[in-house]
Amino acid sequence: MPEHVSILQQIGLAILAVATVAWVVGLVRLVRAVAATPPEPLPRSRSLPLGLLPGQSQAPAVESVPLSADEQDAFAGLVRQFSRR
Repeated sequence: MPEHVSILQQIGLAILAVATVAWVVGLVRLVRAVAATPPEPLPRSRSLPLGLLPGQSQAPAVESVPLSADEQDAFAGLVRQFSRR
């Protein structure tokens, strides 16, 4: 190692290298374990074609915020600017 690298930097680099190797080994083992087990089929009652999915039970609530006169004027100015383009 170069002379200008302190012992703490060398130890930190070694720790990072060990952590990286451990992370890669764990990730590879996890991927192999997941790939080795076949996926479980869904029960017949849960597997619906996409066209038969149930719709929303309720519409989302409408939210609004009252604007002051200055805010309404500023918003109208923005709308005019965007409509010119």
